[in-house]
Amino acid sequence: MRNIAIFASGSGTNAENIIKYFSNRETGKVVLVLSNKHDAPVLKRAAMHKIKSVFFDRNDFYRSGRVIGYLRSAKIDFIVLAGFLWLVPDEILRLYYRRIINIHPALLPLHGGKGMYGDSVHKAVLEDHDRESGITIHYVNEQYDAGDIIFQAKCRVDDSDTPDSLAAKVHALEYEHFPRIIEKLLSEFPGRP
Repeated sequence: MRNIAIFASGSGTNAENIIKYFSNRETGKVVLVLSNKHDAPVLKRAAMHKIKSVFFDRNDFYRSGRVIGYLRSAKIDFIVLAGFLWLVPDEILRLYYRRIINIHPALLPLHGGKGMYGDSVHKAVLEDHDRESGITIHYVNEQYDAGDIIFQAKCRVDDSDTPDSLAAKVHALEYEHFPRIIEKLLSEFPGRP
């Protein structure tokens, strides 16, 4: 059984979907949810499922070592970024090499990088008249949305789509594929760092 930590900055619908998926799996279990926003709804979602949740600030993440302490104390094997908007510090990247993944709401390398998240991504897809969009699950490295791609799933972009309707299509792909890809990765690596 692998211990999973989820980092999230927002509402936490993907995080909750992952928590539910792994609630009765033998491959892994979400044991920790961390957020850089003290009022992020993801913290309440975690509490509803009796998952330990932690708020941290920039100092905790980049300087004090507190976040690494939380990860070690919870014996975390694998980290999932689900709507988390900060670059991961080098120390955590080294400790969890190829054990940190992110999901991006577009088909990278298109529409990625700093500032490209949520509605800004869907608006860019529509402004560029892309005929398809989707999700990209990738390893996390020291740059925004630049790690090796693990998996992509596509959806059609219709002329009638708005940022909201496109977001709904992309969310459906996220909910369907993200937990399954996490589970596949968990089955492929040895013990904890």
